[in-house]
Amino acid sequence: MTPVLTETALDLPLLARGKVRDLYDLGDRLLIVATDRISAFDVVMLTGIPDKGLVLTQLSAFWFELTGDIVPNHFIAVVDSPRIDGVPAELPREMIGRAMIVQKARRIDVECVVRGYISGSGWKDYQEHGAVSGVRLLPGLEESQELPEPIFTPTTKAQSGHDLPMTFRNVVQMAGERAATAMKLRSLALYRYGRDYARERGIIIADTKFEFGWLDDEVILIDECLTPDSSRFWPADQYRPGGPQPSFDKQFLRDYLTDSGWNREPPAPELPPEIVEQTAEKYREAFRRLTGRELIRP
Repeated sequence: MTPVLTETALDLPLLARGKVRDLYDLGDRLLIVATDRISAFDVVMLTGIPDKGLVLTQLSAFWFELTGDIVPNHFIAVVDSPRIDGVPAELPREMIGRAMIVQKARRIDVECVVRGYISGSGWKDYQEHGAVSGVRLLPGLEESQELPEPIFTPTTKAQSGHDLPMTFRNVVQMAGERAATAMKLRSLALYRYGRDYARERGIIIADTKFEFGWLDDEVILIDECLTPDSSRFWPADQYRPGGPQPSFDKQFLRDYLTDSGWNREPPAPELPPEIVEQTAEKYREAFRRLTGRELIRP
């Protein structure tokens, strides 16, 4: 099985360690390393997923380059060598293809979720309230049904625990009207572009989430873009509204954990080798379909 990287310890100032990514400070830039860690139900699994970090970094870079004229973003370059201009330390070879250099921005603590289909937590909210994040929807929708128009359904960005739904008014109150409007319009524009592009390649992007930050006087896209971690990817040829869908994302892992009887509290269970490899292959297949190429490996 392909080796996994779940921890990094570079000779650089560590700015933050998230569920998946480690951020190192480069002054006015950041080095973002996507590890092979995977989380489910807000708990990081004990087992890493081979190639996951490569997929997240290289697929995000693909989208950042493709959509940069639509929405400005923080992307500069994917690490392709142990020696990078402006990075004082030589990087280990396993950083190649899984780390990227980006501009440093001031993050706005909102998860900008866009839904083109009603599924997951959005489906649960719709069943209970007929609305998602204050957006009222037509009655009688089926699970996984495509919505007439994509909707912006933001949540809080919790440092720990679960993200909580927000209305657009909540976002305005927290981030200001200018930032809130920019995040909403730019999230919807990115989703529509990605949805149409992916559909031509046999993938339905049911929903996704974006993060934004301030760079000088501009609200820009940061973190990741349209990956299997941040999105629901469904194979278009198997799409059948009326229930859950097969996927190219970590929903496969969530389903396994739910069926296993795990109570969703730490510690996470060890994952069987076959679940690990099947999850890894779903990530790789999403990358191949969307980009038309194979992963760059160290």
